[in-house]
Amino acid sequence: MTTVLITGTSSGIGLATAVAAARAGLTVVATMRDPGRDGDLRAAAARAGVTLDVRRLDVTDPASAQAWVEGVRETYGGLDALVNNAGVANFDPTMEMSTLAALRANFEVNFFGVVAVSRVVMPLLRAARGRLVTVGSVHGVVGQPFNEAYAAAKAAVEGFMESLAPVAAEHGVRVSVVVPGFVPDTQFGIFPDINRGTIRAASGPYAPTFDAYLDWVRGAGWEGAGQSSWQVADAVVAALTADDPPFRVPTSPWVAEYVARKLADPDGSAVQTMARTWVGGTS
Repeated sequence: MTTVLITGTSSGIGLATAVAAARAGLTVVATMRDPGRDGDLRAAAARAGVTLDVRRLDVTDPASAQAWVEGVRETYGGLDALVNNAGVANFDPTMEMSTLAALRANFEVNFFGVVAVSRVVMPLLRAARGRLVTVGSVHGVVGQPFNEAYAAAKAAVEGFMESLAPVAAEHGVRVSVVVPGFVPDTQFGIFPDINRGTIRAASGPYAPTFDAYLDWVRGAGWEGAGQSSWQVADAVVAALTADDPPFRVPTSPWVAEYVARKLADPDGSAVQTMARTWVGGTS
């Protein structure tokens, strides 16, 4: 494998994955919606002594994706792997107090953006017998209060890729979903006070429940779950380079145990009992 496209590389997991993949000897096309935000990525690449091909790609714009495919074909003759990483966080009033527009906006990036880029890239991956790797989330396995839209989009991604994987494998493309835990060094791990005030004000009767959940998050809620973007990047690179990568790639022992809890809970009662404690209830 030589050439890999990575989406959402201006910061966080995408930035770390681009640099780690280049360090592993891959030719990296690092994309982002706004190339003007490439400063941190280029600085990290310079520190690591690697070279990246930085290009614009808006995953919500099909014309942008198609143009990118044509450009990569012209430059490299093909593509060996895609890493779907671009995404947006969601921390919002619960469903009743939010809007359908907010839900749809989240799905446009976190689900439809993944599908759109995968769709236009798949002919190149089939030709190369390559890899399709998507960064998921533990929230897509175990839903999180006040993260309904994000959790739903990530669950949709996992279901989509799990359905696609056996078909793609028959045509030479290995599909994996990398499942990170809590990554404090990204924007996804930050819950600023201004957001707490804004969301609480919009939460109506759910405000006390929101307070209880955020107190849990900021307390011992994610104890043991934290990891760095670079640790997640290592898991992504392993999925790109392993001879026989699994479909689901937990990024830490904590994630593996967390996911196993859900998969061993056929009626959902164990997870629901656990989740009630996050919002001020009792187990």
